[in-house]
Amino acid sequence: MTFYTKLCLVLLGAAAVRWTIAKHGYSGYNKPPMYGDFEAQRHWMEIAVNLPASEWYKNSTQNDLLYWGLDYPPLTAYHSYICGLIAKWFNPDWVALNTSRGLQTAEHKLFMRYTVLVSDMLVYIPAAILCFLAQGRYSDSDKLKGIAVLLLQPGLALIDHGHFQYNSVSLGFTLLAAWAMGMDWDLPGAVLFCLALNYKQMELYHAMPFFCYLLGSCYELGGGKGSMKLMMLAMIVLISFGTCWLPFLQNVETAKSVLVRLFPFSRGLYEDKVANFWCSLSVVLKLKQMLSVDNIVLLCLCTTLAMLLPSSLQLLRKPTIHGFKLALINAALVFFLFSFQVHEKSILIAVIPACLLVIEDPLAVSWFITISTFSMLPLLVKDGLLIPSAAASVICLVFVHTSFHPLQEKNVFLRLCYVGSLLGTAVLSVISQVLKPPEKLPDLYSLMITTYSFIHFAAFTVYFHYLQFVS
Repeated sequence: MTFYTKLCLVLLGAAAVRWTIAKHGYSGYNKPPMYGDFEAQRHWMEIAVNLPASEWYKNSTQNDLLYWGLDYPPLTAYHSYICGLIAKWFNPDWVALNTSRGLQTAEHKLFMRYTVLVSDMLVYIPAAILCFLAQGRYSDSDKLKGIAVLLLQPGLALIDHGHFQYNSVSLGFTLLAAWAMGMDWDLPGAVLFCLALNYKQMELYHAMPFFCYLLGSCYELGGGKGSMKLMMLAMIVLISFGTCWLPFLQNVETAKSVLVRLFPFSRGLYEDKVANFWCSLSVVLKLKQMLSVDNIVLLCLCTTLAMLLPSSLQLLRKPTIHGFKLALINAALVFFLFSFQVHEKSILIAVIPACLLVIEDPLAVSWFITISTFSMLPLLVKDGLLIPSAAASVICLVFVHTSFHPLQEKNVFLRLCYVGSLLGTAVLSVISQVLKPPEKLPDLYSLMITTYSFIHFAAFTVYFHYLQFVS
């Protein structure tokens, strides 16, 4: 069987997992009046096809920002516009202004699921393939297995095809940018990362590694060549952002309305129960009651920047592509653990680049993938995705173990910790679903899951920083 025949089988398997997950529940199903993230994505299509771009981010009688107001950058809005046009062609009622709210017909749900799958196929899946095909030092067999891990990684499939979002687009652009830079195509890589950042602002998690790697590469060139490359990078970033934001640069008020929506500091320190430092700290110290929102934002900003410095400075001093990949993981983990307004889904921003290291470090990557999916368990259960999340996690875990044999790790202590940790996730998962929490502590199991996951993420942060500094 040829390499490309096997690749086609991998792609079919990944599509089957995604479509099976899509058969289950999603965010907000039968939950009026807001109907969850599924309705948010549909509503943005409604707004985009019925109102001019200058009004997409502004509150008005036609665009109530309290009802899922658009809060992602322009490329998300353009994506919603394209999907909305297609929806309108199929059935105008799907995006009828104001009257289509809460739509849950079978035909429309099928259409929405297809938009996610097609977006995945156009951006993320090609990016996953290119990232491993470009690795000349790997065998064809290892490349194929690496691609499969990126495609079978359960968290992204569960959130996009289950919960319902389009994270695969921004993450796919980021992978494409990393691939381009690995091929020494730094200028196209910069453009691709600008597209990722203009699709979801959470890609700021990866901004520092891109900045430090590119700046460090300019410094390494030195002299006129380095200065010329730096000027070209600055110009291409400005052009990319200017092109994406062009409809919103008509006046200061319109541009400001977009920025206000992208950074909603009024929402609070973190979203629901999330496996980061601040949420875990809240068990013993209630920062929300002790400090004002402005002071909490400042505290998060200073802490995040301080924790970003070691990885960033090391990459700036030694801009290698391997160090860059590790820095992507480290920066994303630091942002997830310490920044303001973190969603539980944001752990995907660290997990996806970590999958690029699965051939070199299968135990750590397998461990990280499993814990990251487990950390989102309360959200997945709320969306009716318990069974598919367990199944997808087992499929990925079994595949990694049969392909890379992580339990052949020479360090016995690490192997014991790994097995004990995975058993702990299984026990906590069962307890959270079988036993009823005490009446006075209704969030007990959610906090146990997030705190358990936080301990792991803190350890992973130390470990991946260590790898970057010794690489």
